[in-house]
Amino acid sequence: MATRDLPGGTFRADGLEFTRVGYGAMQLAGPGVFGPPKDHDAAIEVLRTAIDLGIRHIDTADFYGPHITNELIREALAPYPDDLHIVTKVGARRDDAGNWLPAGAPAELRDQVHDNLRHLGLDVLDVVNLRVLDGQDEHSPETSISDQFGALAELRQQGLIRHLGVSTVHAEQLAEARSIAPVACVQNFYNIARRKDDPLVELTARDGIAYVPYFPLGGFSPLQSDALDAVARQLGTTPMAVALAWLLQRSPNILLIPGTSSAAHLRENVASAALELPPDALARLDAIGSATS
Repeated sequence: MATRDLPGGTFRADGLEFTRVGYGAMQLAGPGVFGPPKDHDAAIEVLRTAIDLGIRHIDTADFYGPHITNELIREALAPYPDDLHIVTKVGARRDDAGNWLPAGAPAELRDQVHDNLRHLGLDVLDVVNLRVLDGQDEHSPETSISDQFGALAELRQQGLIRHLGVSTVHAEQLAEARSIAPVACVQNFYNIARRKDDPLVELTARDGIAYVPYFPLGGFSPLQSDALDAVARQLGTTPMAVALAWLLQRSPNILLIPGTSSAAHLRENVASAALELPPDALARLDAIGSATS
């Protein structure tokens, strides 16, 4: 499958041409995103299948494992295709028990960038997202990220990072980041039911910034899940296929990074994203999130 044949085609942000259907490598690590995968060969296969399918956008982080996911990516794909964009993130670390801990001090961020470079086997990182950890997925707009993002901007000026992004941020934090350096992408919690970021989707679309939602089926109430299931039955497909197709049709700047540890499931995800939702299905799906948008 050629890149142009992937559902949704591509989206250009800050000079990068992303395939709108990408791959999230989080699930390649062991249970709880900690430790090695149960099946090493299957992990290598899924990464190579992503490239074979035409995917040129892989999302990762050195705290997945930790280090495991990036090392798998290097083993499977290096030397990397010239048009492959590996997007990583910094701002967290893992303790010996696998707990997720904030690690957003400028010195910590610099160390994490060098860790990503080393484990991926790269001299420069294509995209680095600043992951803003505040204990939950909700953050105060008063929380400044200037010191953290400024540290990454300095590494960009030094030539260690080409492009910058932000993750789990509010519009005010995005504006603060953009006052320091260009922002290529925003990665936030967003799906059919979780619509609080609708204004941010519109803003990023207007300004040519990629918007990358995570947890396409996360945070649904039982009633919302029932409604999604009903649309899937109507169309003779799965709830995941409907959720991915809705996101692609929601806005041209939305990029998908569904994760899986199975090459077969990856192929299903790519195929399901090609689903065209008719107007009546779109209206029904839009209504799912009306109470939470």
